[in-house]
Amino acid sequence: MEELENSLFLDQVPQIWTQRAYPSLQGLTAWFADLLLRLRELDTWSTDFVLPSSVWLAGFFNPQSFLTAIMQSTARKNELPLDKMCLQCDVTKKQKEDFTSAPREGAYVHGLYMEGARWDSQTGFIMDSRLKELFPYMPVVNIRSPLSLLQAITQDKQDLRNTYECPIYKTRTRGPTYVWTFNLKTKDKPAKWTLAGVALLLQT
Repeated sequence: MEELENSLFLDQVPQIWTQRAYPSLQGLTAWFADLLLRLRELDTWSTDFVLPSSVWLAGFFNPQSFLTAIMQSTARKNELPLDKMCLQCDVTKKQKEDFTSAPREGAYVHGLYMEGARWDSQTGFIMDSRLKELFPYMPVVNIRSPLSLLQAITQDKQDLRNTYECPIYKTRTRGPTYVWTFNLKTKDKPAKWTLAGVALLLQT
């Protein structure tokens, strides 16, 4: 009780809570507000069980399961092995408010931040960061398992030219909070962004 009281006084998330919660670096006030947003998101979704026009990826306790579900639905629909499926991410030029319905294939996701660089919506490529802009917000991303000539594009058929394999993490601590890897378009060599430590974050 004393440790709990000290954490509340210092605006820190009590350790007994973090052991059962999702990874987060936020203070108690911001963490609690974030928790309420997550509950509201799930509550809204569970009322009708219809895929939202844009899904808040960071709102999931386990975002990997949602991304895997996208591949599972495509694999089941086309009778293909799941372990050979892959995800394609197409960054749109819009924000979540601009969408009124979910896509036919996959899902629109929002709530991503980029660290070490920024996404330029005009050119559709990764660009150098602007001064004092540490975590620029990403536009909505369309996540799907692509189909070509009625055959799913599997891992060995992916075209990775002019793309940077950008890792996604839940928090800035990276490492153990790894979620997935998205292939983002780039004009520069991918090694430039690797050396810059460019990554997508679900939470700043």
